[in-house]
Amino acid sequence: MKKLQPQISEDKILEASWELLGAEGIEKFSLRRLADRLGIQAPSLYWYFKSKQDLYQRLANQVSKIILEEFHSEGDWKEQLTGLAVTVRSVLSRYPCSTQLMMMTLPHEPDIIRFTNRMLLCVESTPLKQEQKMQVVTTLVNYVFYFVLDDYQHERNVSAILKDQKELPGEEMVRLLDSMSEKEAGLFRRMFTNGLFELMGTDVAFEFGLRLILLGIEQVIKEETQK
Repeated sequence: MKKLQPQISEDKILEASWELLGAEGIEKFSLRRLADRLGIQAPSLYWYFKSKQDLYQRLANQVSKIILEEFHSEGDWKEQLTGLAVTVRSVLSRYPCSTQLMMMTLPHEPDIIRFTNRMLLCVESTPLKQEQKMQVVTTLVNYVFYFVLDDYQHERNVSAILKDQKELPGEEMVRLLDSMSEKEAGLFRRMFTNGLFELMGTDVAFEFGLRLILLGIEQVIKEETQK
């Protein structure tokens, strides 16, 4: 009996892509590995996506669409930007490697354009110049991207260290800091000993960084209104 080919669709390909990204990371992602996961031949994927970059564009577009669906914040520009940042972080944290995908793709997809337009609408009522408004949303979204990416990479680094060696990363750090002088690492040592680096990636750290950005924007707006 002739073996039936698995039924695939664009949605199934996207779903399998997220699973593969979560399992192996974007560094090992390939259309061949994706085809193996779907139980099909790699050329079959080209009926749906002309290249890996094309697939990446579609995945980023999907993420943008989800952000738009979940972002419902209203209020003034500050409340809207806060809600936007929180939503973007939440969505990116749920989809493995989505931050890298958003940074590796161009705004050539409809929902990526809608997402960018929605960000700009958050500050449309401010007296900022158009180029300043673009800089505001770029700065904000880049902060969220790198915050999520740094947390993701930190978790991967810790997992890799634990896999390759028996002792905990903190124990190795203590020995390293003990071998360094007060002048070389005094402030760093005290912050490490007090557990301040454990705040990295937390809600508290995210909210503080977001506050710094918003206060900076507010100051620029005040300066613009005084001209």
